[in-house]
Amino acid sequence: MTDPWLALAADADPGERLGELRHAHEVFTAAGRLERPVRPVVGESWRRSARARVCPDGAALVDLDADDIGPYRESHPLARAMPVIRELMSAYATDGEHLLAVCDAHGRLLWVEGHPVTRRRAGRMNFVEGARWAESVAGTNAPGTAIAVDRPVQVFGAEHFLRPVQQWTCAAAPLHDPHTGRLLGAVDITGGNGLAHPHSLAFVQAVARAAESQLALLAAPPTAGTVRLSALGRSEALLTVAGRALRLSPRHSEILVALARRPEGIGGEELLIELYEDESVTPVTLRAELSRLRRLLGPDLLLSRPYRLASRVDADFDTVARRLASGAVASAMSAYAGPLLPGSQAPSVVRLRRRLDDSLRAALIARGDPGLLADWASSPWGEDDLPAWRALAAAAPAAQRPALLARARSLDAELR
Repeated sequence: MTDPWLALAADADPGERLGELRHAHEVFTAAGRLERPVRPVVGESWRRSARARVCPDGAALVDLDADDIGPYRESHPLARAMPVIRELMSAYATDGEHLLAVCDAHGRLLWVEGHPVTRRRAGRMNFVEGARWAESVAGTNAPGTAIAVDRPVQVFGAEHFLRPVQQWTCAAAPLHDPHTGRLLGAVDITGGNGLAHPHSLAFVQAVARAAESQLALLAAPPTAGTVRLSALGRSEALLTVAGRALRLSPRHSEILVALARRPEGIGGEELLIELYEDESVTPVTLRAELSRLRRLLGPDLLLSRPYRLASRVDADFDTVARRLASGAVASAMSAYAGPLLPGSQAPSVVRLRRRLDDSLRAALIARGDPGLLADWASSPWGEDDLPAWRALAAAAPAAQRPALLARARSLDAELR
């Protein structure tokens, strides 16, 4: 059976895709060069990189120039964690001729610091502040892959998808908002063969935990009665009640989304229609779910007759909708962590998810900002969004336009 990665090039011009096919063969036989089997996390990342049409001889793109990078990173939540990251990593990076790097949730490098000679070498492959190292742009690499899989990752030499990066080793760990769980970015250590050791991954994981602890200490303490619901980009919502974080089951997540949208309350029969496609589900089943949810939340928060929440809920999907309504497109995009409960088929969730995604996509296309469009198109939920890729190709600088148009044409052929 033909590998699905290699089959991606079947509808393309043979001459145009020859380089990609040759690289596909090389990386799938890389186990010999690595002297160990290809790890699943690497093989899966290679396939994602190929599906995104990453050129193996290409380079990361610089999204933010010197004028834009400063204001952007100063306003980023991770700026508050940089003092502790530097305290833990700077001496190690400089003494070992390595680099420390911190990127945002889209793989854009915000800080790159360390040994000056190593920085100059890394600059030749665009490992610089403002460059995007997401998998969909730069292929398999530690910060980009750590963001894609949302867990710590170490990438050795030939495991990198881009050939110019195969002389490097890197380890990265994702960074999250300690209260909402939202992915904020990743911290990375990059260098030569001296980093090819499990201790490097353990080290960067420890730094990530310390950075998240620092963010938790610096955050304003929650006020009494504060209820926050984080459901974007998550299959299981996170409910924060006066500083206590509760991870909800998929069904309880759907119930909380429905109740958050109806602060005035909702009757049992209507809630049943909002949650279940299957008409054979009985009111008894719903009441049992609500009883379990009440035991989890406490009787003072979940009320009945009609079903409602006793406190106003600050939901992340409402935040995005409010910012879009006020015309703050960039701010809405920064708060958007992904589709609402992406695995849910509850009718009310499906409607809200589609409405929010369509509104944000339309606003981004109308705005025509290449950076925002690139954030959307390079995300897991936007990688197959043909209108967004076409809008990005139209808005991008002339030098980037041919590659983006090729991606749009390829995607158009695949979708047809």
